[in-house]
Amino acid sequence: MSENLEKIFDWAKNVSFAVTVCDSEGYIIYMNEQSKGVFAKHGSLTSRNLKDCHSPASWDKILHLLMTGETNTYTISKNGVKKIIHQSPWYDCGKENIERKPTGLVEISIILPEEMPHYAR
Repeated sequence: MSENLEKIFDWAKNVSFAVTVCDSEGYIIYMNEQSKGVFAKHGSLTSRNLKDCHSPASWDKILHLLMTGETNTYTISKNGVKKIIHQSPWYDCGKENIERKPTGLVEISIILPEEMPHYAR
C-alpha cells in the first residue's frame, strides 16, 4: 500500500473493531489487525478481490455500492457472536476524482454485546 493510503487509514490501526477497505474494483487494499484476525484462517486477503470470497448476490451488492456510493448496514450472528456490519464508500478527493466517484468501500464490523441499551432521543 502506498504511503498516502497508510496515512489515510492510520485512524483504523488501533480501534477495537475490524476495518477492511477495498478499492473501486473490489481488491482489498487495507485490513487492520482486528480484520486480519477475523479472516486469519483464510490467510492474507490483502490484494485479493472480494469477488473471490463472496456469493454472486453479495458481489452484486458490492458492485452496486461501488457504482452508486450508497451504504449498506446489517447484522449477523456467527459462532454465537452478533455483529453489526456497515459498508460505506470512501473517497480520495484529489483532482483526479472530480466526479466524486467512490474510491472503494470501507467495511466496519463491530461485535455487539448481548445486552445493549437503546435510547430514543
